[in-house]
Amino acid sequence: MEALQEVAHIAGRPGLFRIIKPGRAGVIVESMDGKGKREMVSVNAKVSVLKDISIYSEEFNKSTPLSEIFTTMREKHGEKVDFDTKNASQDEFFTFFGEIMPDFDQERVYSSDIKKIIQWYNLLSASMPELFEESKEEEPEAKEEAPKAKKKAKSKE
Repeated sequence: MEALQEVAHIAGRPGLFRIIKPGRAGVIVESMDGKGKREMVSVNAKVSVLKDISIYSEEFNKSTPLSEIFTTMREKHGEKVDFDTKNASQDEFFTFFGEIMPDFDQERVYSSDIKKIIQWYNLLSASMPELFEESKEEEPEAKEEAPKAKKKAKSKE
């Protein structure tokens, strides 16, 4: 899920944004809400790239990358998660997320975080379906390339 490097969340703004180009005064982003509106985001804005986001685990120094969470959601729920995020209670959010990541830390992960993850997953699944297809195709290719690299290294000696 290398494409998560191109997707960001901006604090205080709803939805996700595709990073178009970094600039001196900030970053040019495009909204992923279907309108495709482009704008310059200031250097002072809190921009979080999805590839860098992880979810706290019960183990103190362990966390799970968002890409793994999305992969598990794809396996368990398909292309869209049908979960009523507007009317669900905190316990319902925790029960739902416990199926996806059983060892998440319930004290440091809030129901609002789980709500965002569900919304982001549905948005990415609809607007970037190739994101989920690439992860399955890249794994076999990476395994095939590794032995080739070893053979080249032996021939150089």
